Amino acid sequence: MHRLLVATLPILFLSACATSQPSTQPAQSGAAVVQPASSQWLSDVRAISDAGENAQRRKAIAARLDALQLAWRKAPFEANGKVGENLIADVAGRADAPLLLIGAHSDRVAVGHGATDNASGSASVLALAERLQRQPLKHHRVAVAFWDLEEEGLLGSKAYVADGSTRPALYVNFDVFGWGDTLWMMAPGQTQTALVDSSRVATQALRLGFSPGEQYPPTDHLPFVRAGWPAVSYSLVGADEITQVLEAYAGKKPRTPAKVMRVIHTDQDVIGQIDATAAVRGVDAVERALREWDAKAGAGGPSTTMSENSR
Repeated sequence: MHRLLVATLPILFLSACATSQPSTQPAQSGAAVVQPASSQWLSDVRAISDAGENAQRRKAIAARLDALQLAWRKAPFEANGKVGENLIADVAGRADAPLLLIGAHSDRVAVGHGATDNASGSASVLALAERLQRQPLKHHRVAVAFWDLEEEGLLGSKAYVADGSTRPALYVNFDVFGWGDTLWMMAPGQTQTALVDSSRVATQALRLGFSPGEQYPPTDHLPFVRAGWPAVSYSLVGADEITQVLEAYAGKKPRTPAKVMRVIHTDQDVIGQIDATAAVRGVDAVERALREWDAKAGAGGPSTTMSENSR
């Protein structure tokens, strides 16, 4: 997670909109089959965070993509005098279908092991890749991306947008997804309300907290949003951490620093901080939300317009 506060980051924070009744929608029929065990997710976090420098972290991700028999490619780039390399993999879906792109940054800072920031996000993308490969979406093709040099200023995701790459119907980002009871979602303005609503239903069904809004730390969704491309981002944290994180990014000194701010970019960012059971519940929620979003799109429902629940 890129720590520098971006001045243009909107400051309006939309609190979670509670609904009066819990979801009665059944779970996806194949959910129990396609969910990887929390041990697999944790194994992916460990492989990435123990790998060493950024090039080795990418090799660990590539090895997992190979194990899933997913075709992947390197996308090298140069920016700000630095050389980086993104990894892109096609997951499933018709070539002419709208693109759902799911991504996370794979790089880390020099201290710690980058387990939370951001092996946890990369492992969550790998988990969704496995699930959506086994049970593809009906109306979107899916690809996954692992961005390099996010910690140097979002350079990998900026390169994807600047290089004339395929504009996705939606980009879904993961950054800091290692513990907690609340799915924190960056959803700009009144857009992506169909996915916000689907995420709310999914989190209610799984008894997770949900906090959507515009105010959110700068990470790889930003280059997409600034280009006018649809994008959201998810983190998994404790409910009490959100206000503390936002205060820190606003230049205030919270009375109690959030756990995430004590862990990332420090020597405390190690696998011992990770809660795999919580993280997989978060991945479950996002998977459910994306499947409902995909179904709504196929039925001609709204995908980016303001919904009644958001007015």
